[in-house]
Amino acid sequence: MIISLNDKQYDFINSTKQNNGLVAGLGAGKSYVATLKCIMMKIQYPLLTVAYYLPNYGLIRDIAWDKFPDLLEQMGYKYRINKSDKEIHIEGAGKIIFRSMDNPQTIVGYEVFYSLIDECDILPMEKMEVAYNKILARNRQKADIPNQMDIVGTPEGFKFFYKRYVTNINHDTDALFQASTLDNKHLPDGYIKQLQQQYPENLLKAYLNGDFVNLSTGTIFSYFKRETHHSNIIDNGSEFIILGQDFNIGSCITIVFVRRGSNIIAVDEFSSYDTMGIIQNTKDRYSKRSLGFYPDASGNNRKTNASDTDIQMIKKAGFSVFVNKSNPAVKDRINITNNLLSKGTFLVNTIKCPEFTKALEQHSYNDKQEPEKYNQAGSVDDYTDAGTYPLAFLYPIVTNKYIAVQG
Repeated sequence: MIISLNDKQYDFINSTKQNNGLVAGLGAGKSYVATLKCIMMKIQYPLLTVAYYLPNYGLIRDIAWDKFPDLLEQMGYKYRINKSDKEIHIEGAGKIIFRSMDNPQTIVGYEVFYSLIDECDILPMEKMEVAYNKILARNRQKADIPNQMDIVGTPEGFKFFYKRYVTNINHDTDALFQASTLDNKHLPDGYIKQLQQQYPENLLKAYLNGDFVNLSTGTIFSYFKRETHHSNIIDNGSEFIILGQDFNIGSCITIVFVRRGSNIIAVDEFSSYDTMGIIQNTKDRYSKRSLGFYPDASGNNRKTNASDTDIQMIKKAGFSVFVNKSNPAVKDRINITNNLLSKGTFLVNTIKCPEFTKALEQHSYNDKQEPEKYNQAGSVDDYTDAGTYPLAFLYPIVTNKYIAVQG
């Protein structure tokens, strides 16, 4: 088997530093090269243990039971997966273990000689710092080389990755490698163009070039400008109505949209006390209209009454509901909205939607670089949630689940 690597990937795999960071754009092959390095370490040291760390068990399922088997088969190695113990056993080379960092207190009771952390910035900074120290404590099996501990990921602002490999880097023991999506010559046709269409210019610096840029300072929807994004368009009385829905006892927020050509425009807003109120208000305003709800996916679990979930109640009232099994990542909803704003295809009738307009202007990040959440009913985050659920559903970020970098 011949493996084709670009210079940054080759340097990362062959680095003799104790701690190596590979920060890369989307589709730059970071998970592929991380998988390859773990396998190579395991084959070189069959009596020692390698650990691969991810933010949650969903990502472990995608990485461990997808990328690792694919690459092992291409390399000609036989393996056995133990999903209950989160391990892959390579014939003649021992095991690679997979652990979630979501609960750092569970990172105990074992030792390894090589550790690799993937997508550290998905976790909040404080939790990631605890997880990192726990992982460092596990990294103590003796080998004829210093114990290595590497990180790969996409830049998500000035968070843990930036702090560890830029602010606090020790050039004697650490090395940082930066890879651009453009470096990967094995991407499908149109992938770069797709990224350019899905992300506004400042995010392309991070998600295409692999640069650390400020993604979370000031207001969340930084591209929104009341004057620029105002539209006088109103519902014409016959078109399909899109309703973005956030559920909260005491203040269920509904943002109403229409589509005109390539544009989507917020044309109305209203608040209801509970799900029964949503149903009644919708019937009062849009009787005998063709419409669809695009709600918070957690409404599939939350119950306003004893028997039906919020979404079941809306369906039983005769309304169409468009919803995935789970909500997209919050950062994806934010990126989708900012991208539509940057391209001028998401507009707001600021006269008909005064609260939604105010929310887009005022919703900001907290001191943990996360979108601020408020306890008060009908707060700005309720309005931005309601307004961005349909945008995320209708204009999803589409990326390839697995992109080979192998020649």
